[in-house]
Amino acid sequence: MHKELRVAAYAVCVRDGRVLLARLVAADGSKRWTLPGGGMDHGEDPYDTVIREAEEETGYAVEPVALLGVDSIRRSYPRRLGTAADFQGLRIVYEARVTGGELRHETGGSTDMAAWHPLDKVPDLERVGLVDVGLALWRERPAVGRTAGLPVSEK
Repeated sequence: MHKELRVAAYAVCVRDGRVLLARLVAADGSKRWTLPGGGMDHGEDPYDTVIREAEEETGYAVEPVALLGVDSIRRSYPRRLGTAADFQGLRIVYEARVTGGELRHETGGSTDMAAWHPLDKVPDLERVGLVDVGLALWRERPAVGRTAGLPVSEK
């Protein structure tokens, strides 16, 4: 089985009771909301990754203000020629604040829209599990940087 590791950094931006999310477009065309962020480039610091990715996906300049935690997911999926991939995603989650820029949608990337959503309406959104993980880290601020309440299968 082919092993894949992806390291990524994400921002939890909460302002006036709303959270900033980007809408992820999957390969099958489905769309779900996620935290702004994404994969690290080789040699890039995760702090710089979250700044770059948030700007690419939302138009905002952000400043990471706290490291909330690190989350890990693992799943397998089919690859070409009948093989399978054993995928692990390592997700570094920061609290960040908007320092400039203007809200806009990404073009030519993995997301197609960015928007602020009221925190109490997030459960009604079609979203990836990372949104729940990020908000749990933001609310709980666990000393070990890991939420205890979300089993791996829900992430």
